[in-house]
Amino acid sequence: MNSQIIKPYGDSWGDGQVQLSFTLPLPAGPRAQEAAKRLAAQMGLDNVQVVHMKDLHGFTYFILYGSCRHSVDVSAIPELEAEEQPMDFEEINAFIQARIGRKLVVVGACTGTDAHTVGLDAIMNMKGYKGEYGLERYPMIEAVNLGSQVPNEVLLQKAVEVKADAVLVSQVVTQRDVHIQNLTQLVEMAEAEGLRPRLIMVVGGPRIDRALAAELGFDAGFGVGTTARDVAGFLAKEMARRLEGEVK
Repeated sequence: MNSQIIKPYGDSWGDGQVQLSFTLPLPAGPRAQEAAKRLAAQMGLDNVQVVHMKDLHGFTYFILYGSCRHSVDVSAIPELEAEEQPMDFEEINAFIQARIGRKLVVVGACTGTDAHTVGLDAIMNMKGYKGEYGLERYPMIEAVNLGSQVPNEVLLQKAVEVKADAVLVSQVVTQRDVHIQNLTQLVEMAEAEGLRPRLIMVVGGPRIDRALAAELGFDAGFGVGTTARDVAGFLAKEMARRLEGEVK
């Protein structure tokens, strides 16, 4: 057994067991079930079992089990930088006070056509999320929440108006990759207006990660499960790093 060559783990080492769910544009029935099994087989799954099939008015939602025939060689993956131990609420405020000496000004919005503010509010609102206070509760952060369906140009105008240090963008609506288009436009507008160098730009959402954020030109990307403390800690350290760079 080579521990560097791994597959998904279910009941025993190397069994490759996975659970998969998707929707097909077919009414529920034997034909739809066979289509789902064939599709899963093309994805690299053996011994496929359809354990749940639900009609969605002409569409069908499936949950399947199967054994993945593919594996990954862990030794071929380069070492990735470990995430820093996050600071807590008090430590972040003390850090900003000591290293920056003033409040951080942060403007957040769901931009474009996105009307879903759950993620944005979890980070910005005073009540926060998962027992963590939102940015509005931080004494050393001035948080401005613009809400939903905010045009990119309005977000940047507000950032200029309040002399923001950072902008936070939440993107939940991602059909047809509209979030990619919208986020790309925002960065391009910030660059065209000469604002990009002075703004810390952060994006968050269910389909966002660090790699995609960097590819689109953002300073950081946060996905599912992110709390205000994660964002606040990043903003504090990034702002301190930039200020120290200016001094040097």
